[in-house]
Amino acid sequence: MADRSVNYALRATVINAAKPKAKPYVLTDGGGLYVEVLATGSKVWRYSYRLGGSRPKLTIGSYPEIGIADARDKHAELRALVAKGVDPIRYTRETTAQREAEDRARITFASFAKQWIADTLFYRSESYRSQTIRLLDAHINPTIGEKALAEVKPAHVLTIVEALKHVPTTADRCRALIQQIFNHAIRKLLVDSNPAVAIRGVIKVPPKTHHRHLSEKELAAFWKKVGMQHTASAVTVYAVKLLMLTMVRKSELRLAKWGEFDLGARIWDIPAARMKMRSPHRVYLSEQTVNLLQELKKMSGHGEYVFPMRFLGGQGKPISDATLNHFIKRLDFGVPEFSPHGMRGTAATLLRENGFSRDVVERLLAHQERSSVVAAYTHAEYADERRKALQWLADRIDKITT
Repeated sequence: MADRSVNYALRATVINAAKPKAKPYVLTDGGGLYVEVLATGSKVWRYSYRLGGSRPKLTIGSYPEIGIADARDKHAELRALVAKGVDPIRYTRETTAQREAEDRARITFASFAKQWIADTLFYRSESYRSQTIRLLDAHINPTIGEKALAEVKPAHVLTIVEALKHVPTTADRCRALIQQIFNHAIRKLLVDSNPAVAIRGVIKVPPKTHHRHLSEKELAAFWKKVGMQHTASAVTVYAVKLLMLTMVRKSELRLAKWGEFDLGARIWDIPAARMKMRSPHRVYLSEQTVNLLQELKKMSGHGEYVFPMRFLGGQGKPISDATLNHFIKRLDFGVPEFSPHGMRGTAATLLRENGFSRDVVERLLAHQERSSVVAAYTHAEYADERRKALQWLADRIDKITT
């Protein structure tokens, strides 16, 4: 309640009727409380008080967002502080800072990690974001997820990393992920230091190795083996073949939708949102690829996705990220270390060894063009050559497997 020892004078009709002038002017309410009418027409509650020989003024808020009764209640609180010799401006600043500090202290690592994903990974592919969330849920959040950001120490990060030392690449990815999240927290002024920095280098990561690609002889053995997998889902078998024939990435293939294809024109346009480099990519389909897609459409053409899950409960969802990995891992064709990503290297090597230019192969692989001017014409560049290359690849696979 407002201090009734003050004879307040303002009424809503007076404030509402006040019109702006060339210079700001005040409407006095009483006890140092007044409304200042600005030249813009805005009206602001302020409190002017005398303390220690000076007469500062404090802004309470805008009218009518803060009504007369609320402004007078706040005025009574501020006058009580002045009566005790407490400066309301300093008190307000300190209490606000304390409240913000308490709010920051309540932010957990897990909740801020979600915010970091929304703030910084919105432009990354769905599969990349999913992998990041899996790392957080499986290896990081169980240890520090419920801790406040400020409570996370290098010792906690070390615990996470050492628990994964048998898989050093994953261990280092987790440490780097924590470091990225804390870097964002520092930018948001939520913490002052990064606990993951001190742990850098604790786990030695082996040098990266390129994905194994196949020779023509190995490719022939692989292709024949794929065709013999009668116990596997036909959708999976077709997906493996199309992964090689289109030279796209696994995530770009498994999330393919029928609406992206024009089988009559033998074109597949992949939207930018699904591409690693966030640029749309056109695939020129060979005759063999179109035939496979037409057969596949009889099985999955009633749905949105080209490669849907086939088990109970999977309706309306595409095959999982691990489906092709598991399928290829089970194949026994003499190259146990082969993975889906190796298909792109196999196709690229085969094309380069048979006279197709580097530029054409780079376009087929949808590698990012460094020049933004050149990149703007990616769809049009080498269209005929790219179509010929993928048709040659399909014909070559037919030849070496018959």
